This record gives sequence, C-alpha cells and structure tokens, in this order.
Amino acid sequence: MYDIVGKRKWYFLFSSLLIVPGILAMIISTLTIGSPFRLGIDFTGGTIMELEFEQPVQPAEVRAIFVAAGYTDTTVQTTNEGHTAIVRTAALDPIVKEAIKTDLREQLGFTKEVYSDSLGAQVGQEVTSSALIAVTVASLAVIGYIVLAFRKVPNPIRYGACAVFAMIHDVMVVLGLFSILGLVLGWEVDALFLTAVLTVIGFSVQDTIVVFDRIRENIPKHRGEPFEDIVNHSLLQTLHRSLVTQINALFVMVALLFFGGATIQQFILAMFVGLISGTYSSIFNAVPLLVVWEKGEIPAFFRRLFRRPVAA
Repeated sequence: MYDIVGKRKWYFLFSSLLIVPGILAMIISTLTIGSPFRLGIDFTGGTIMELEFEQPVQPAEVRAIFVAAGYTDTTVQTTNEGHTAIVRTAALDPIVKEAIKTDLREQLGFTKEVYSDSLGAQVGQEVTSSALIAVTVASLAVIGYIVLAFRKVPNPIRYGACAVFAMIHDVMVVLGLFSILGLVLGWEVDALFLTAVLTVIGFSVQDTIVVFDRIRENIPKHRGEPFEDIVNHSLLQTLHRSLVTQINALFVMVALLFFGGATIQQFILAMFVGLISGTYSSIFNAVPLLVVWEKGEIPAFFRRLFRRPVAA
C-alpha cells in the first residue's frame, strides 16, 4: 500500500513554499501602496463605465486618454472583440468626463456609453467587513459541525481544527497570488474577488470532510491498527473520488478562463487556483496534520524548534 501520509513533511514544505512568497508580496505591497493588494474602485471609490466603439480598440489606447486627463490609476479591459471597453477610474468630474468622451470619439471612434456608475469607498468597507464575518462564521460552523458529526471518534475537535487550517491554507494561496499579480501586473481586487474567496472556502471544506468521514468509518473497522495506517487506507479509498470530482470542475474553470471574457477572468482565476489548492490541502495538509496532532508530533516539533530535549 502506497504510504501517502508518511511523506507529510514534504507536503508541509511544499505548502510553505506556496504561501511564503504571497505573504512577502503582501508585506511589500503594504509598504509600497498601503494595502496588501491593489484595491479596485469597489473598495476605494470611483467610477466604472462600459463604452462602445465603432472599431476594435486596445486597452492601452483608451487608458492613454484618461491618463492624459490626469487619471493615472485608470484600468481598462476590452470585450466583444475590442468593440467594448470597461473602464475603472477615480471619481470623474462631469465636465472632465464629457471632455474625455469627446477625445475618445475623435481619436478612437467612441459611439455610446452603455453603462456608468459611481461607487463610494464605504461600499467596499461594508463588503469587506461582511466577508470577514462570513469567513469567521464559516470557520466556527465547520468546527461545530465536525465536532458534532465526529463525536464518536477520539478528539473530534482536532478534525474541525485541521479542516479550518486547510481552508486558511487555500485562502492564503489565493490572496498571495493576487498580491503578487497586483505588484507585477497591476491587477486589482474587487467585490467579485471576495465572492471567489468565499467559494474557495466551500470547495476546501467539502473535500476535507469527505476524507475525514471515511476515516471516521474506518476507525471502528480497524481497531488495534495504528492510526496512521487507518488514515492512509482511508485516503487511498477516497483519492479517486476526490480527484475525479475536482478535475471535472477544473475543466469548466479552464473553459471559462479562456473563453469567459475579460470581465470575469480574475474571478475565474481565483476560483481555479483555489480549487487546485483545496484539492491539494484536503489530501496533503488536513489529513497529515491530523496524523501529526494525533501522534503528538506538534509538541515535539516546538521542542526541537526551541532546542528543548524531548522527554523520554
């Protein structure tokens, strides 16, 4: 039988290599621009417009006109084969807005403004606050549910804590990636990004509970066997189901990523990366961490970390 759990130190190392660059990027971003991510107008306030053009235009061409008017933080995405531009910028003065539209009409063949809306920073603060509350409530609900459902196995709270740890791992992977993309490509996060993060949490918890449930079923069937062997056997039983289920979802994500349009590209990428991370963490983080905890390896790790001898 292939020993998945026995290689847990390598899994933890790989997870660290995924998360640490993102944490460093968030620190650098905070020091340079004042926040861990480049914030879109959903959080900072501003104007979002959808503009139509007679001929295809490039995002850089549209942005250049806004920059010339003094709006250097403008971002532009094009859809409909370049005939439609989605512009996000700081709050526009009505007079300046009309002047920009005149320049767009003369230089790029602008035809009409399909949509325009102004957002205040307060909206973004409320959305962020609601998202943080949702994550906290979800974490507590996961722990509570697992403690109740796994009450017949020893130390059920450990199962809940490990599931939450895997969930946090997946969230950190997504947050770190978008912090890096914000520094490198100037990508901004918006309210839709928070929706993707909350969806990732759901994927992560679901897959972890499937594996934990099989462990719960196998514990009474294999009494007397080492806990590590029971866990490894349970992982192998659920591995095929976990991978097939998630791969099917990944195919849909890939299709949306390439053909879904620029307006949802960042949202889909966040879900795509989160889904991959959720599949990995459920199998290679949550379950091995449970084994580490059950075998008492966590106290031993901290003793070695602080150079304290392990008691015989």
